[in-house]
Amino acid sequence: MTSRSPHTPVLAALAVGYGLLTAGLALSPSAAVAEDSPPSWNQWRGPARDGRVEGPAWPGSLDGLERSWRVELGKGYPGPVVAADRVFVVESDREGAAVVRALARATGETLWRRSWPARAEVPFFAASHGAWVRSTPAWDGETLYVGDMLEVLVAFDGASGEERWRVDFKARYGTRAPDFGFASSPLLAGDHLYVQAANSLVKLDRATGESVWRAAVADGDMMDSGAFSSPVMAEIAGREQVVVFTRRALAGVDPESGAVLWSTEVPNFRGMNIVTPTVWEDTVFVSQHRNGSHLVRVAESAGELAATTAWSQKASGYMSSPVVIAGHAYQHLGNGRLTCIDLATGEERWRTTPLGDYWSLVHQGDRILALDSEGTLRLLRADASAFTPLDEREVAGASTWGHLAVSGDELFVRELEAVSAWRWPAGPAAAVAAP
Repeated sequence: MTSRSPHTPVLAALAVGYGLLTAGLALSPSAAVAEDSPPSWNQWRGPARDGRVEGPAWPGSLDGLERSWRVELGKGYPGPVVAADRVFVVESDREGAAVVRALARATGETLWRRSWPARAEVPFFAASHGAWVRSTPAWDGETLYVGDMLEVLVAFDGASGEERWRVDFKARYGTRAPDFGFASSPLLAGDHLYVQAANSLVKLDRATGESVWRAAVADGDMMDSGAFSSPVMAEIAGREQVVVFTRRALAGVDPESGAVLWSTEVPNFRGMNIVTPTVWEDTVFVSQHRNGSHLVRVAESAGELAATTAWSQKASGYMSSPVVIAGHAYQHLGNGRLTCIDLATGEERWRTTPLGDYWSLVHQGDRILALDSEGTLRLLRADASAFTPLDEREVAGASTWGHLAVSGDELFVRELEAVSAWRWPAGPAAAVAAP
């Protein structure tokens, strides 16, 4: 396999793991899960949900990237979740059942597999993207939390696959399944999960699945039903909060009480607020379909938090969540272009020609790895003065919308109907600037 020019068209996708593995390790389905050190790629967009990758410095090119194994799966969009010795993947089978598998990280061998009925339908105008699973699971080192299309969340023992509990949000709150399926990915923070479900944000005890509170409740029509974005935990204006992007609004919620600390409506097209909110200093950056990019500033006044729009500009994201490096957001837009936006001013520093329908982005220092929806992996330098591609290569021959994840010197790529493991040997890298 050879590197290609940074402007060659492509095909596939990827998602990756965290924690180093012992080659050739034999595992039984009931074997204890190896301890993660450093923490695994354990949830949507990584441990901090911002695409940041810790670990060995990346090489300066994609030379030497080799596939270790590949396993065929049912269709699905969830990114892989990776522990020290295993990889968890979620799929939909041909009958529409939700399926979760634990694979040996070293070999791809199936350690355990569980399934349950979860057939869903989506509106006809969304049928081109299928009715298969979308939500990326969360992993706390012992338990894996998996959401299906019908807004059921199931907790599995990571070692054995034994079910620990399940929550049917529809039954618990008297709501209906989201029109477009359960697309939001649960947030793991401490002893709790925060889930955008039942047209709201719900805090669950991760040991039992019991609800602690329900907040930010919306109407249940098609414009409000379900959520496309996923929540993040952050400290803003001196207050820890869950930042949640609903179909209509951006809000901060107190993680202890569930009180909405601040909320602001943002322009949207048919509720298609999809990107993960990105926290930068005391602001939140969002970029949504057909409605531009916005920086929302949160400040305290008379003991209360309030949100104001610091700036808005026309660059419109769609499904790709950005990475922020040195005060600049690198955002893949709905028109296929990549742009660099100065978060302090809202100035667009540069914009490329179209480069695919979707990118998943991760970063380390001044390097960005980007996987597009047709299977091209790109290595870029984060450069506010110009688009600076360093290398690219094809890593899959099929559609790939699962999020890229990186763990140590390994990548795990989720194609629509497969997952593959890649090793990226450590090697000389150009100086990596701290963000």
